[in-house]
Amino acid sequence: MPQTSTSPLSRTVWLLSLVSMLADIASEMLYPILPIYLPSIGFSAAWIGLLEGTAEAVAGLSKGLFGALSDRLGRRLPLVNAGYFLSAIAKPPIGFISFAPAVLLLRALDRLGKGMRSAPRDALLAEESSPETRARVFGFHRGMDTFGAAIGPALALFLLWKFPGDYRAVFLWAIVPGIAAAALTFVIREKRKIPNKTKRLTLRHSLAYWREATPAYRHFTALMFIFALANSSDMFLLIRMKSAGLDDIQVIGAYILFNLVFALLSYPFGALSDKFGKRRILTGGLLIFGMVYCGFGIMNNKAALLALIILYGVYNAATQGVVSAVIANLCPQNERAAGIGSFAGLQSIGSLGAGLIAGAIWTVFGPTAMFIFSGATAFLLAPLVLRVKT
Repeated sequence: MPQTSTSPLSRTVWLLSLVSMLADIASEMLYPILPIYLPSIGFSAAWIGLLEGTAEAVAGLSKGLFGALSDRLGRRLPLVNAGYFLSAIAKPPIGFISFAPAVLLLRALDRLGKGMRSAPRDALLAEESSPETRARVFGFHRGMDTFGAAIGPALALFLLWKFPGDYRAVFLWAIVPGIAAAALTFVIREKRKIPNKTKRLTLRHSLAYWREATPAYRHFTALMFIFALANSSDMFLLIRMKSAGLDDIQVIGAYILFNLVFALLSYPFGALSDKFGKRRILTGGLLIFGMVYCGFGIMNNKAALLALIILYGVYNAATQGVVSAVIANLCPQNERAAGIGSFAGLQSIGSLGAGLIAGAIWTVFGPTAMFIFSGATAFLLAPLVLRVKT
């Protein structure tokens, strides 16, 4: 039942948030060192764009399939259990392999685990909230998730201080919080729901829901898809800071700071959007994104880039949980996981396109053109998002 008490944060919300925090510790121990590690084994900017775009495409397209499967079964937790476990075991081997296709495969398996668990988990979160509290619940979950994203790089810094230059040690230790996250999912309980077997489940279901959804859902997701095409991997921000003269420790430290800002502000922005309207907060977030990306394209000063990465944390806090709440509100309960997953599938196709576009623009025209392209797209979309039904 949705939470109707003063606090919208139930036991299940807390447990799912702790699981996400642990999983993100594992992921984010590795994410900020990948832009340092991958070039050392021969990955170019174009290859990194392909790697991240493909990984996110696998995650998103599988979210639609597993979301639909969750609705069809009337169960969420089995997919949540399996998804966290797969991600936990797929990450560490990346640090021991220099063969590009193998790295791509492992990264894809990691993201497949994310795709398997994400839509069922978000459906559980939605079922633990009401439309009036949903942005706060998703904001809290996103904040805890991102707090893990701050702890992970800090642990990576400690391990690199303890074992200088030994990236393999970081990859090995990342399995500990990953397995802990998977284990914690088994103490969560769910009420069995009525299976939704009205539609045949196929691989095409990753995107099929979009054609059957309401006009409001299609309008909102179409705008977010266009934005996804311009929203390149955060790795390019880290590579940009590295090229501006920040050393490895400073780059990882900046990434920690970004995640702390993201984590601390996610719940407050969720509360603000519940009170003042989600589209206003989303529009403001897009304008901030445009400022950040144009700034990364124009500025080369270390202090300026540090200020921009903090502002980028504000953008993420203002948008990530709010977008999830909007999508959940636009879907009926017995189609919610499918709707969340279908949206993620569209986003992942956008991410794949964004990775290829960003890598191509960076290679042909340079980083300034890539960042300006992304920032300008956000500025153009902001007034359109202000008009959508949320």
